[in-house]
Amino acid sequence: MPASTSAATPTLQGVGVGLKAEHYGAALAEKRRPDFLEVHAENYLHAGGPAHRHLESLRRDHALSIHGVGLSLGGPSPPSPADLAARRALVDRYQANSFSEHLAWSGMPQQYLNDLLPLAYTAESLARVVDHIDATQQALGRRILIENPATYLGFSASTFSEPDFITEVVRRSGCGLLLDVNNIIVSAINHDFDASGYLRALPLAATGEIHLSGHALKADRAGRPLAIDTHDGPVQEPTWRLFDEAIRATGPVAVLIEWDSSVPAWPVLVEQSRMARDAMTRAAQGERLARG
Repeated sequence: MPASTSAATPTLQGVGVGLKAEHYGAALAEKRRPDFLEVHAENYLHAGGPAHRHLESLRRDHALSIHGVGLSLGGPSPPSPADLAARRALVDRYQANSFSEHLAWSGMPQQYLNDLLPLAYTAESLARVVDHIDATQQALGRRILIENPATYLGFSASTFSEPDFITEVVRRSGCGLLLDVNNIIVSAINHDFDASGYLRALPLAATGEIHLSGHALKADRAGRPLAIDTHDGPVQEPTWRLFDEAIRATGPVAVLIEWDSSVPAWPVLVEQSRMARDAMTRAAQGERLARG
């Protein structure tokens, strides 16, 4: 059953960018501000220091999305009460407009792996993920968003397709969807499936935020195409095309530009956000597709 999340959550809207330490000064000085900023929760779980001083200043003029990378919702154990309490304190401290996490796992009890690992899509893993999302939503007092993953392998044990698994997670937990369009492109290349068909199979009506980022194209040992979710460059044309289809299906939702390594100058991020806003405007002027 969906978790009870009685706390009111401010709506996240418009186009935002992922905030990095390199951009604190520019973001504070910039007059053409993005609509919101997104930070990784794990960088702010400590109590004080320069990072918090900058974020406190920026929060006065920006909406804020908090994105987690370490809750391991697909792992064998639920998030620890201490970890959830720390995230609740962070969310409350900044009155965050949104909190999101990945459909992935990151280790075993007493062993943390600094990675987002895939899981088999089975009835057992579905029940486990839903239980962990319920615990997180109860602890945070709000509905969270779950991000569709970028994957490089599949499991023969899976009994659900990925879109069907995500649909069931959303239905059973009451969480929302963080729609990562680049992740769909990466997985579609790696598994040779139709990205548009995958998109249409997701529970798009539950979308609360969309992520856009770059990826790298390589080849595996057999010479087959291999896409890597790198977040180290601009959004590429296949991702822009699928985003156009996605935003027509979802209607106006918050959109984030992710750029996590080889971080560019602040104006480059602002320009990427302008491109996303222009695409949203074009979609709003055209015929909308039926919701998923």
